[in-house]
Amino acid sequence: MLSKELKKIFLNSSVATICTALFKKGLRNQFIQGVFPLNPKLPNMVGFAYTVRYIPAREDLNNIDVFKNPKHPQRLAIEKCPKDYVLIFDSRKDPRAASAGSILITRLMVRGCAGVVTDGGFRDTNEIKNLNIPSYHNRPSSPTNLTLHQAIDLNKPIACGDVAVWPNDLIVGDKEGVVVIPNDIIKEISNDVKFMTMYEDYVMDKIQNGVSITGLYPLTDENKKKSFEKWLKIKKLNFK
Repeated sequence: MLSKELKKIFLNSSVATICTALFKKGLRNQFIQGVFPLNPKLPNMVGFAYTVRYIPAREDLNNIDVFKNPKHPQRLAIEKCPKDYVLIFDSRKDPRAASAGSILITRLMVRGCAGVVTDGGFRDTNEIKNLNIPSYHNRPSSPTNLTLHQAIDLNKPIACGDVAVWPNDLIVGDKEGVVVIPNDIIKEISNDVKFMTMYEDYVMDKIQNGVSITGLYPLTDENKKKSFEKWLKIKKLNFK
């Protein structure tokens, strides 16, 4: 379970800042490519990953009757994804058939899930964009997933938008996109992100008041470093 303190950090951090913190740890490819929020006015999406994997549909195994099976992986995922988790689809970066639609995503919302992500497309997007659940996809798509995709695995490692996602990785989304934080470094990254967010706020205030970025961003000038340390002490924050 993600603590309230950690969740607050990521709710108030940009995906760009998180990507930089991950890059400093040697992780270069954690930003999910080609997905966008349907409603950019919603707060950040923060939650552990619960995954669904699609493979190319095989017609003899993937007709419309498979939805009658209560254990169909896509349907099962909607009921099994835990509260405060993000349901994330590996749709093979193929938005020609919908990963899900407004009925399933509404069910996720009502169940208290934190969000939903696909590297494919959603149908009923005019409805989904008005739901109170962060939803990220590539582009709108009306055909049912059965026409191209076959749901095959739940809560196993997947690829989404060229990023490897393991169950229980932390998924954070903002107005720009979605980043994946490996589960075993969440606390470590949160410390870096918290500090970077404070520093970036400080820098923004300085440059808005005419200060040059030279020596400030990045912080290489000793006098500017001392000024920042003084600011941290005034704010009663620790310099790390």
